Amino acid sequence: MHRRERRIALSVSAALLAAAPLLTACGSDAHPGAAAVVGGERIEVSTLQAQVRDAREAQQASPQAAQLLQTSGDLSRRKLNGLIVDRVVAAVAEQNGISATRAELQQTREAFVRQSGGEDRLAAVLLQEQGIAPDQIDAVVRRSVLMNKIAEKLGITDTAEGQKKLTDVFTAASKSLDIDVNPRFGAWDDSQVQLATATSPWLRQISQDQGAAPAGA
Repeated sequence: MHRRERRIALSVSAALLAAAPLLTACGSDAHPGAAAVVGGERIEVSTLQAQVRDAREAQQASPQAAQLLQTSGDLSRRKLNGLIVDRVVAAVAEQNGISATRAELQQTREAFVRQSGGEDRLAAVLLQEQGIAPDQIDAVVRRSVLMNKIAEKLGITDTAEGQKKLTDVFTAASKSLDIDVNPRFGAWDDSQVQLATATSPWLRQISQDQGAAPAGA
């Protein structure tokens, strides 16, 4: 993987995650116990709760615990947004014959570690800026590898035309998955490929961040 491609990542992955209130209850009438249904597959409320719990435990163990807990009240919807986006990214990757090899995942994670100043620093930055627990870092790495390879294969450039092409591809994939979100967490916006309440349109940011170092580097 080229150096330019390796360096899309943490800021892109940050943009995949969006704001929301804490998780407080379970499923909708249509899908009891489900936080969302994507392509006919459920994202269970229990899965979402586990992600939030892991992040909260990591925050509580941090020297900056009070600050992290105070500034991350949106964690549950942010986590749900990321879980859904992961499935959309996986669908686009599959449509384009793209996968992430173990070597690519390891290479990208090592690049993140170097650019962040060490494994502990990488974990601290992701926890502080994105609410990502240490055991969730591999998912961030996988998402970034797939996004980089998708952008490369589709010839996405930092132009209006490139951005429109990227948006069209992901919007089509999002629509095809018939994403149904429990109203407790908001509504899904196919055109932005994110929860409608999200504040960071990640598809716009992908091309802008391709030459940028990961956050915390």
